[in-house]
Amino acid sequence: MAELTTLARPYAKAAFEFALAANKLQSWFEALEVSAAVAEQDQVKKALSASGLSAQQKASVFVQVCGDQLDESQKNFIHTLASNKRLALLPYVKELFARLKAQQEKTIDVEVTAAYELPVDLINKLAQALSAKLDRKVSVQGSVDKNLLGGIVISTGDMVIDGSVRGRLAKLAEAMKS
Repeated sequence: MAELTTLARPYAKAAFEFALAANKLQSWFEALEVSAAVAEQDQVKKALSASGLSAQQKASVFVQVCGDQLDESQKNFIHTLASNKRLALLPYVKELFARLKAQQEKTIDVEVTAAYELPVDLINKLAQALSAKLDRKVSVQGSVDKNLLGGIVISTGDMVIDGSVRGRLAKLAEAMKS
């Protein structure tokens, strides 16, 4: 997977820079979401792996499946990916593009897991505190995990803040061992 992400990075960066210059970040993100969803369909995967079709034919079929969701520059991007045999990388391109877009817009998605449903005012206070700490606009998604004894676990990307009772007990046990 790391290799596929590495291969997708220059395409994501090029798409992002073009979209940023054209002031069409959201349009491009939506087009990449549609394109990635199409690329992940089993029938499309089979068609893309067929050796009987040229890169141009694969791109044309792909664009037809996407329908009116793509503008001309996005269709050209699909044709470029096809000519370089990289259409299968679209889910990775979309993911990298989303990261670049979030970084540009200074936004971040945060997952808050608790033992019970958190009140909306508490979620809003948490979002404000995280927004100040991370210097970004925070979007909080909440979920309930009945396996937690109490407390919350906050995660975003590669950062995890474990404020659960289980996490605190594990830290206490580790401290007692040393």
